[in-house]
Amino acid sequence: METCYIYSPLGITKIKGDINGIASVSVLNSEEKISDVIPEVLEDCVLQLNEYFQGDRKQFSLKLNPQGTPFQKRVWEMLKTIPHGKTTSYLALSKQLGDVKAIRAVANANGKNPLWIIVPCHRVIGSDGSLTGYAGGLHRKQWLLEHESPYKQQSLF
Repeated sequence: METCYIYSPLGITKIKGDINGIASVSVLNSEEKISDVIPEVLEDCVLQLNEYFQGDRKQFSLKLNPQGTPFQKRVWEMLKTIPHGKTTSYLALSKQLGDVKAIRAVANANGKNPLWIIVPCHRVIGSDGSLTGYAGGLHRKQWLLEHESPYKQQSLF
């Protein structure tokens, strides 16, 4: 498994993967040395993440290989269908799965998503529109949603 560390506007980002695909992308709350050399199997992921942060990419096209239970993988697949600039709720995802009572299991699977940004768990909010738990911190979730919003706040001054 290859690993690299890159800079992102939200902190140092750790990427892990191999020829089978990208296994994890996470933002760190600690300082790590930025990688001088990006392993070849991670180059496309680094490129696409940089394009995303520059506002030039709305969808990722990467070979993914996250590790999880079959249920978690079903939830993660559903997350990938949430369009850029849109949000959904845990309740709506539970209904899509066919079990409204699975809301806590959906939220738990969402929280265990190993592919930060690429599988857009940040696009899931509370049914009342509130920003709810986010492994990377609510400030990052808010930043990502604002970054993807088609409605940009203009400066008044």
